[in-house]
Amino acid sequence: MAGVVEQRSIDVVPDAERHGTAVSQFTLWLGANLQITAVVTGALAVVFGANAFWSLLGLLLGNLLGGAVMALHSAQGPRLGLPQMISSRAQFGVRGAVVPLALVIVMYIGFFASGTVLAGQAVGHLTHLGDTTGIIAFAAITAFAAAVGYRLIHALGRIAGLVCAVAFVYLGVRLLERTDLAALLHDRAFDFPVFLLAVSLSASWQLAFGPYVADYSRYLPRHTSARATFWWTLSGSVLGSQWSMTFGALAAAAAPAAFVGHEVSYIVGLGSAGLMASVLYFVIALGKLTVNVLNTYGGFMSMVTSVSGFRGQRTLSPRGRSLYFAGIMVVGSAVALLGKDSFLTSFKDFLLFLLTFFTPWSAINLVDYYLISKERYDIPALSDPAGRYGAWNGKALLVYGIGLVAQLPFLVTHFYTGPLVAPLGGADISWLIGLVVPAALYWLAARRDTDRIPAADTGVAPTAEAAPRS
Repeated sequence: MAGVVEQRSIDVVPDAERHGTAVSQFTLWLGANLQITAVVTGALAVVFGANAFWSLLGLLLGNLLGGAVMALHSAQGPRLGLPQMISSRAQFGVRGAVVPLALVIVMYIGFFASGTVLAGQAVGHLTHLGDTTGIIAFAAITAFAAAVGYRLIHALGRIAGLVCAVAFVYLGVRLLERTDLAALLHDRAFDFPVFLLAVSLSASWQLAFGPYVADYSRYLPRHTSARATFWWTLSGSVLGSQWSMTFGALAAAAAPAAFVGHEVSYIVGLGSAGLMASVLYFVIALGKLTVNVLNTYGGFMSMVTSVSGFRGQRTLSPRGRSLYFAGIMVVGSAVALLGKDSFLTSFKDFLLFLLTFFTPWSAINLVDYYLISKERYDIPALSDPAGRYGAWNGKALLVYGIGLVAQLPFLVTHFYTGPLVAPLGGADISWLIGLVVPAALYWLAARRDTDRIPAADTGVAPTAEAAPRS
């Protein structure tokens, strides 16, 4: 296992350990998105009022917009050789980055829990041990796979992409045998607020990958084209998510009473009984395993980054690494067990509220990396609170806070609706505000801060054959 289990965490990946091609991003993100939670996300557009025709178009638009932002983060991986969130230190400071990091960790726990609810149901049915046992078993398998690390994660993506693609073709055929597609798409009455809801649902799905997407491209060789990394990531993520969401939207429109609230049993019911039912339960669990491993691995990276900002960057022992993953598993499982009976409404609110916290971070990170620093970061300074980036960057933190507050008047969730929502006919445009406002403010605040921008020859990761592991 020594050559399989990953040894690195938040340290720079040296050139000698780089491997793979940009195509690996396509298979990983295709596999991560061909799964039941994406199906539920697509169904939510119909559940909350949109017809099937405009749901599909809204979901596609959101996937493309959010996927482009997410893929821009992915393109940073080969250049820097670092996990995604540690690069936030260049904007927020070595310790100031803990502010968005804390929220990222909450995101990982939430996605871990929501995915475990559905996958746990599948495992419970497959093993005949019930939902609770299924949730716990699935969480344990997830933690183990994440602990093994990068190579296994990409292997899971390749396997899940192939298996789930075949399964979704089969499920699509079975769904169309039971319903009239032309009738489902006949209603084309346009309702702008619910159309925007569909856009927001899929955009939030894509944007939520942003805080960890570069974790899975950082081992690519430094010479890997940023354009290739962008397009392979975007195409895999958009194809997988739109495929899943289309199935969910059509299923919810065709059989709302049978599908909504019974997603797992409905999908399995599309197949014949016996062996095929078991195969579909397995497919549901496999699809969720891929993305849940991403969430667990990302949570581990974010926790280590947060702690190292205050304690210094130290070598992480195998025992310490295992404790991080065990903690994520325990907390995520507890949340899943507590929330499994109110999953659908809670998940919709979680997705939309989550978007509030990550669009400002995304905007600041991308403006800084591409427009201000011009893809040049001082890698050693990312670990030094007394270095170029400092411990805290008040400007960036203030812009981030303004970006959060600016969204609130436009936000729509079950527990809070902003005052400017009604004049817009109920449309939620908070995520657009969360991208545009902090992007503009950060550009104005940081564009003349030249001391933070290293010379071209110090802005790349070291090329040593080996580097300290942490």
